[in-house]
Amino acid sequence: MNIDSLTSVYFIGAGGIGMSALERYFLSKGKVVAGYDRTPSALTDSLQREGVQLHFEENPELIPEVCKNPATTLVVYTPAIPDTHRELRYFVEHGFDIHKRAQVLGLITRAGRGLCVAGTHGKTTTSTMTAHLLHQSHVGCTAFLGGISQNYDTNLLLSQESNLVVIEADEFDRSFHYLSPYMAVITATDPDHLDIYGTKEAYLESFRKFTSLIRPDGCLIVHEGLELRPDVQPGVKVYTYSREHGDFHAENIRIGGGEIVFDFVSPDGVVRDIRLGVPVSINIDNGIAALALARLNGLTDEELRDGMAGYRGVERRFDFKIRTPHRAFLTDYAHHPAEIRQSALSIRELYPGKKITALFQPHLYTRTRDFYADFAKSLSLFDEVILTDIYPAREQPIEGVTSRLIYDLLEPQVEKVLCRKEEVPSVVQARRPEVLVLLGAGDLDRYAPEICQILDDTRS
Repeated sequence: MNIDSLTSVYFIGAGGIGMSALERYFLSKGKVVAGYDRTPSALTDSLQREGVQLHFEENPELIPEVCKNPATTLVVYTPAIPDTHRELRYFVEHGFDIHKRAQVLGLITRAGRGLCVAGTHGKTTTSTMTAHLLHQSHVGCTAFLGGISQNYDTNLLLSQESNLVVIEADEFDRSFHYLSPYMAVITATDPDHLDIYGTKEAYLESFRKFTSLIRPDGCLIVHEGLELRPDVQPGVKVYTYSREHGDFHAENIRIGGGEIVFDFVSPDGVVRDIRLGVPVSINIDNGIAALALARLNGLTDEELRDGMAGYRGVERRFDFKIRTPHRAFLTDYAHHPAEIRQSALSIRELYPGKKITALFQPHLYTRTRDFYADFAKSLSLFDEVILTDIYPAREQPIEGVTSRLIYDLLEPQVEKVLCRKEEVPSVVQARRPEVLVLLGAGDLDRYAPEICQILDDTRS
């Protein structure tokens, strides 16, 4: 694929967060960008304002004429799109150049030096932190992010000077196997996507395959304690990191007064007084990985300090909507049991002694089927749990798999409510939680503005 020879790029599944970064990238290259998605959203509204031509009906007749020339149009689709999709079938039958999103990202990483962040959880925050550190420094980068950066209000950063490309490396459907990392981080390998992988062993093998793709002049930075045996090429340096141990770690951690400060230890010395712009406990680990990538690419001590202190987070990742002395409401994309456990522990650390309520929408029938006991165990770390129906995304219902599987296994001390999604505002109104976290990767966040109004203590 030669990007320069393209006139247009058409996206099937255009409303996804990862797809939208590519759409913005091709817009920046002067291409006509169009596509289909199932439903409108705040993100698709933004894309349309920026110039992406979108429609929401599965109909080949709605494809713009400029996108109907196989010689000048690239088609990009997400793995969630079924082979029977009418528009995808049209492009297949008419001989178009069709790529998965990950394949296009792979081409981009091969043209530059890819800094690829993989892991069951933590990859969006770590990659966005890394991109921010580089972008505000003398080094610079282009970045394709899996969330909207609060610093830049976008998931795409562009640089004309730097050949570094920060990419969130997604393990779903083995997408990250299309990448060619210069440097890679692996944050976690807790089994997930078992509808794709089948077994924990196959999931771990997929990460092992990812490590084999790192360029011989590059490096791997892997979290200590993971059940993973890297398979790197000769010449690839392997570093470890964690909160308190490894080649990169933290010392002299100070938590209090709404701040987290620590000293960053790396093989070439110590950077004192790193202050987290988003002061939650898990961001110590995420921050160390981002600082490691930034340090290995030439950032100064002062750039590391300034960048981390100025980091503002990612939408739906520990994203505070209300934060007053009497009440807190935040959204967190956590949708795996390990993520929910970490979210619970971090919130408990921030609000000791307060009653903490989780509002959770399970994501996918298969994930609920495979991990419902683990979900119940993690959610039981909260004082109160409000559970809604499963968000199906790309899946059809599975008989007997409902949110009640989780509900019934919550520990006895947990106050619990099971409700339909539409009932969420009235349940929140009735209970008025002191500290509320909205968890999940589905569409429950669309109720966040209404919940803010309900919990706003300044309203009469």
